[in-house]
Amino acid sequence: MKNKPELLAPAGDFKALVTAINAGCDAVYFGLQGFNMRARAKNFKLSDLPKIAKICKQKNKIIKRYLTLNTIMYDSELKKLEKLIKKAKPYVNAIICSDLSVIMLCRKYKIPFHISTQASVSNSKTAEFYKKLGAERIVLARELNLKQIKKISKIIPTEIFIHGAMCVSVSGRCFMSQFLFNQSANRGKCLQPCRRPYTIKDNQGKELRITNHHILSAKDLCAFPFIDKLKKANITSFKIEGRNREPEYIDTVVRVYKYALNKKQKLTKQEIKQGIEGLSKVYTKGFSSGFLLKTPTSDDFSNAENSKATQKKKFIGKINHYYSKIGVAQLKLNNGPLKIGDNILIISKTTGLIRHKIQSMEIKNKPIKQARKGQEIAIQLPKCRKGDELYKIIKK
Repeated sequence: MKNKPELLAPAGDFKALVTAINAGCDAVYFGLQGFNMRARAKNFKLSDLPKIAKICKQKNKIIKRYLTLNTIMYDSELKKLEKLIKKAKPYVNAIICSDLSVIMLCRKYKIPFHISTQASVSNSKTAEFYKKLGAERIVLARELNLKQIKKISKIIPTEIFIHGAMCVSVSGRCFMSQFLFNQSANRGKCLQPCRRPYTIKDNQGKELRITNHHILSAKDLCAFPFIDKLKKANITSFKIEGRNREPEYIDTVVRVYKYALNKKQKLTKQEIKQGIEGLSKVYTKGFSSGFLLKTPTSDDFSNAENSKATQKKKFIGKINHYYSKIGVAQLKLNNGPLKIGDNILIISKTTGLIRHKIQSMEIKNKPIKQARKGQEIAIQLPKCRKGDELYKIIKK
């Protein structure tokens, strides 16, 4: 392996952005309101780009910024699209796209561009075509195995997904949401009907008994157990899916994979076990190797409509005041109980995500071991700000 692969993290808002950077990512990808495959995510405004660029300029390194403009485009949108690309140019390192209209505008304004997985590039000839067009990188189709990825990676820098949700239509070009609800996945508005349980009936109303009613719901991709094989495949960027995910998901997944990428020796069985246990604590529908090692089977479909995470978070309140000299926060508990030894998350647009174990609490200057809903309390916390959100971590 010549260079360590870039670890690319999703950023759906400023909380996720700061969290991803603090967790150790090398680059972030994000969408603006409109023109991206996560229209239901919070997303950023065009006016946020200078602030994003400023946040990504760290003391030790600059976090690269990739803007996703990877939906299909209509004629009525092309003027707005061109204005957006011109204004975005100074603040992004590349644009992720699939529509040829976006590619042409990137060429016109000399902006680096990466070909989205929406283009479903799955062979070397197509890779050569996009390279001649001027693409700096290709996000490969998710149907490819490791051998196929290695071959294309000799032609052009490649990016692959290593963790996160997978679409039943694999590379995401699904029409199910469009047909059922007139909400197009290819315009970033998927309602995910594939995640729901289904009953199979014949034309006489007789039902087919099946063991898994989630017959269209794929498990999440998890490449961690075989990350060492991917590190040797000359892949430029490892991508984490999840622009709709919460900061605790971003923090956990980035840290687990960053550890693996930084380690020079192979991961031990114990390290793989610990990594999977960590990844299982946050949102997941179960884990699969996708197409990377073999063709998926029925075992690669989830048996749950919602998350199978081993932990969840419970909102307990917002900080009303923080006394920085003594490191104490004041707040009213929206939910309880909260006791000494509880693990909490502090989530903020400014500091991202901070994990902390409660060691000291008071009510009216008197130490307490437990607080209940509705009480005004003081907690010793790391540096935080008024308005920061506090969550209690609960094991399922």
